Amino acid sequence: MTLSGDSPDWSITQQSEALASGHLSAVELIGAYLERIDALDGKLHAYVEVYATEARLAAEAADKARRSGHALGPLHGIPIALKDLADIEGRITTGGCALWKNRRSKVTATLVRRLIAQGMIVLGKTHMVEFAFGGWGTNTGMGTPWNPWDLQQARTPGGSSSGSGVAVAARLAPWALGTDTGGSVRLPASLCGITGLKTSAGRISNYGVLPLSQTLDTPGPMGATAKDVAQLYLVMQGPDPLDRRTLGLPPELTLRTLHKGVAGLRLARMPDSEREGVSSPVLAAYDRSLDELSRLGAEIVSLRLPVSFSDVAALNGRIMAAESYALLADTVDDVDLALDEDVRPRILAGRGITAYDYLRALARRNQMIDEFDHALAEVDALLTPTTATTAIPLTQVDQGNAPSRFTRFANFLDLCAIAMPNGADENGLPTSLHVMCRRYDEAMALRIGCAYQKATDWHMRRPVLDTHFAH
Repeated sequence: MTLSGDSPDWSITQQSEALASGHLSAVELIGAYLERIDALDGKLHAYVEVYATEARLAAEAADKARRSGHALGPLHGIPIALKDLADIEGRITTGGCALWKNRRSKVTATLVRRLIAQGMIVLGKTHMVEFAFGGWGTNTGMGTPWNPWDLQQARTPGGSSSGSGVAVAARLAPWALGTDTGGSVRLPASLCGITGLKTSAGRISNYGVLPLSQTLDTPGPMGATAKDVAQLYLVMQGPDPLDRRTLGLPPELTLRTLHKGVAGLRLARMPDSEREGVSSPVLAAYDRSLDELSRLGAEIVSLRLPVSFSDVAALNGRIMAAESYALLADTVDDVDLALDEDVRPRILAGRGITAYDYLRALARRNQMIDEFDHALAEVDALLTPTTATTAIPLTQVDQGNAPSRFTRFANFLDLCAIAMPNGADENGLPTSLHVMCRRYDEAMALRIGCAYQKATDWHMRRPVLDTHFAH
């Protein structure tokens, strides 16, 4: 590891070790990422804004701190990208809405403060679906990021954390922040071929993060590997007096079980009835993943689920619509305001949901959480594909349907989950494995992810990009 220009291809651990040993400076590392962003992001459109000047200054300060023996820790000098709904005081936060292009934040999100406290350097803000309400990753007002796995045809990057997914996949950032209300970390992780962690509600503070659904919103890390997202998760999680949902939960101070493997674990496959509608390449990759985990010592078992994934997804959508409309009614009701016309109807759907229907949905959710707690009591995880297909051309997107059939299940039932690459289709587009675990059992999800990635190399695949593509 001697060429700083190659550093975006290194793992977080390699970057951290190179910084600590002095073989790489933070100035060189940040410079390498900024050069790559400058060369490629004109086409990829991952970033809303790049903080180039500030990032270089922070890198200079990080190098001085290391030389003086004042390094803040192993992540001091490591860059990160933030989804454009995390507030930084004095900075613009648009939430993916062109109408908010001058919305200047008055606070800094707790999770951002925690990243900066570790010495991490914010490269900039990434594009997203307007108001974070959409799974395909499209944005008609501010532009849709380009999925880097197809250089000729624009395909779905996944949403709503679309820019974060593209940034990590294209190595425009080593890792990124996403948020997940119905799959918004895991869908771009799936379609962009990276790893994403959906956390349990309360694990990571939502203070300073623009809300969509107070019941379902959960921030989460996105990176190349399960080990990378585990490191970022540990930095972001923990109690915050500014977010009452985080209080009373014991923080995960370490991940001692990360490398314990899967031998002896009981992992449930999805019911055969749920295979309908899933593409052949995705199913083939899913079945191979189950075989691989079995070979590693896990017991693959069948599990009877009380309701279908689609039924749960519909209930999740009802809560999302009701709560988002309560937040955004004045904006979406004003027909003179130019909004993304694919997003507006999703939020307007909440206008017709009565208080009776909304409260019944919440009550049904609590009942189903109890039912599924019982169903999942005898297994360590439930495994599905993350998405039913690989990334599809933007021209084929049906905005009336969502790709979140499997992912909304975890939000509605307050499970944690990891999505990670597990194969490729005939066009080289990534497929993804979805591992759902009981709430507050992120350590188990990450353990399974690390075991799978230690035995396979799908997470090592990278899209081939060059400056010719960008121009």
